Amino acid sequence: MASEGPVADAARAAFREWMDAKGHAVDNARNAVEGLNAAFDAGALNRTPVLGAMLADLETALQADDGQRLGGKSAEAARFIMRAISRELDNA
Repeated sequence: MASEGPVADAARAAFREWMDAKGHAVDNARNAVEGLNAAFDAGALNRTPVLGAMLADLETALQADDGQRLGGKSAEAARFIMRAISRELDNA
């Protein structure tokens, strides 16, 4: 069952604001994931199995070796996965 109430709505809105923010998609995705994990930890949203899998995929896309800067493919993957997470958040 999806989380309800103003705190859950605010957590969803905050994720979507990071998703749509200007700036580098990889940086925005990292901030969005951090906020989403905080919402899960606080109990504002439920971490569904589907969201867990999507977040694992996103974290893989955001990994970089020391000193490596992530570019186009990581940014595109981050945007794609974040759109999917945004849709799934309505079930969290």
